[in-house]
Amino acid sequence: MEIEIQSTADGSKTIFVPSLDEHYHSIKGALTESQHIFIKMGLHECTATEPRILEVGFGTGLNAILTLEEAEKRGKIHYTTLERYPLPLEIVHQLDYDKLLDKKTASYFPILHQVPWNEWQEITENFRLRKIECDLTTLKIEEGYDVIYYDAFAPEKQPDMWTQEIFDKLYTCMAPNGIFVTYCAKGVVRRMLQTAGFSVERLAGPLNGKREILRGKKSGEL
Repeated sequence: MEIEIQSTADGSKTIFVPSLDEHYHSIKGALTESQHIFIKMGLHECTATEPRILEVGFGTGLNAILTLEEAEKRGKIHYTTLERYPLPLEIVHQLDYDKLLDKKTASYFPILHQVPWNEWQEITENFRLRKIECDLTTLKIEEGYDVIYYDAFAPEKQPDMWTQEIFDKLYTCMAPNGIFVTYCAKGVVRRMLQTAGFSVERLAGPLNGKREILRGKKSGEL
């Protein structure tokens, strides 16, 4: 897969895939987008003592390293991330995310990409990581996730990742009071999330121009 490194409006970098005409993050600001959608609107809303997070789309590892940073502040997080097309390390090094993070956090970024796939890794005392190389459409997902970061390519680029079957599966695998967040606010996605069982909110996106995002919550009833 041919890929290009591009700068975004907040100074952070992202990846562009010419064959899909798609960016991994918003060109308005990769770092700003991840912090707002997945950390502020997702993780910060979770009240679980030791959150179990499922990320769909490991990609550059930006969401994961920002979550590790949060884990060092709040306590233990168990982080499972799915990725069908892992990035080569030479591309990861060109992202320069270490220049955007504090020195301690930055030191863990290459480790996230270098540790083995498909098994749990203790990255820090507070951050457990499991990267799974897989196709979500065929994966049997274990249950009990408190937060889901849904960061797949856009529906028009990867339609098989935005189906009722997928959202039904994700709803089932979440713990009571689980939180689902995604950058995509399309009406069809909102309706599928509601059909799956989520209570869905449209929320303001990052201040840099992303208009709306979606957050779904699972009922607290067992």
